[in-house]
Amino acid sequence: MSSHFGEVFPPPAFDPERYAARRRRVFKQLGDDVMILYNPPEAHRTHDLYYRYRPDSDVYYLTGFEEPDAILVLAGGPSPRLAMFVRPRDPEREAWDGARAGVEGAQAIYGADEAFPIDAFDARIGAYLETAQTLYFKFGRDEHLNQRIIGAFRAAARRRHRQGPAPSIIRDTLPLLGKLRLVKDADELQRMRCAADIAAEAHLRAMEATRPGWYEFQVEAELEYVFRKRGALGSSYTSIVGGGPNATVLHYNANNGLLRDGDLLLIDAGAEYGYYASDITRAFPIGKRFTPAQRDIYALVLEAQKSAIEAVQPGARFDEYHQVALETLIEGLRDLKLLSGSLDEIKEKKTYMRFYMHRAGHWLGSDVHDACAYFTNETENGSFLYEKLRPGCVVTVEPGLYFAPGLKGVPKRYAGIGVRIEDDVLVTRAGNEILTAAVPKAIDEIEAIRRAALSNGVSADERPAV
Repeated sequence: MSSHFGEVFPPPAFDPERYAARRRRVFKQLGDDVMILYNPPEAHRTHDLYYRYRPDSDVYYLTGFEEPDAILVLAGGPSPRLAMFVRPRDPEREAWDGARAGVEGAQAIYGADEAFPIDAFDARIGAYLETAQTLYFKFGRDEHLNQRIIGAFRAAARRRHRQGPAPSIIRDTLPLLGKLRLVKDADELQRMRCAADIAAEAHLRAMEATRPGWYEFQVEAELEYVFRKRGALGSSYTSIVGGGPNATVLHYNANNGLLRDGDLLLIDAGAEYGYYASDITRAFPIGKRFTPAQRDIYALVLEAQKSAIEAVQPGARFDEYHQVALETLIEGLRDLKLLSGSLDEIKEKKTYMRFYMHRAGHWLGSDVHDACAYFTNETENGSFLYEKLRPGCVVTVEPGLYFAPGLKGVPKRYAGIGVRIEDDVLVTRAGNEILTAAVPKAIDEIEAIRRAALSNGVSADERPAV
């Protein structure tokens, strides 16, 4: 999909067959076993107010169901079935909080073979466990539900000697669902393209709008404006908008610092569209141009990113593009006299971690750090092998360098510089496709945008349509 900045993406249409097809794939893997998934209750913000709700990614992937406080039971066997335990209809609460699907809607809309009120779960779960050997469940945020699941598992085990098979193993859902979610289908890729397009416009708007003397939260507001205006659910994670030394803090998100001419601004922000994420990082001068030291560091990170993207190829191991980025950064830091020793020595001793302390990317999908396994069951020289990249996978490619103030042995000209460059990259049969390529990252392009923004005083709202 080509980029059409300004286009509004309405919510994607609900297609029950899409989710039913995914469940059929799960049932093939499940055999006679049982999987339990859940949408947690709403989270309190203050007193009787709640945060905007976001469903569990696995629940949404298999049903499209968005309501809180729901439990899904996928029971395998000769006649596999989906049971949904949901909040019943309640006209009084619906007047305040909105319509509920209820037990009837769980079957008529979301394809449940059986549906019950959420309060019936404890009484009914035992029947689903009677013939299963393995229970798949992800222990997580809801400790009360964790204990209920353990109680049901133990009760089934006590019945085993009288009634035959019952679960004797609890396994995490990640290996099974993660493998299915790793390769995106056409609907998922369409949503991710929309999320990338929205986030790309937001980053360009921020690059054009930023002014010395602004606060970081003003730039964040420019991002959020585009996200919601274009149809995103909002940000796919808390945006990082760090000026100067704040850019050297990897997960900085206070976003309340003053922006000063002469510093760099690092923005790590993505949009979530249809419960699928984008994830983009750019760094640019708050003034009109990079300083010589900023230019040296930025050029090195950009070289590492471009080399790493070239290494994102079908059949390559997930770790390969990280190694390409790492070795490029190490060689560049040696040339700048910021590291000493051979490449192998620096890698073995990890002395580069003073300036580069994270990997070059991660899986991307419904979760920003998508819930897919990074390692296979294969081993080589005693170590597990990384998953192979395959067509339909999406990864981020995001090398960076960070020079926090006060680092010993670092020339003053580098102090406070933080640069990370991140794009979302789809693995294709022929190689790869950069989904976020619409955001400029070449030094001359960025400086041209910044000169134009600060020379003519044109605001982002007055920018000509692209």
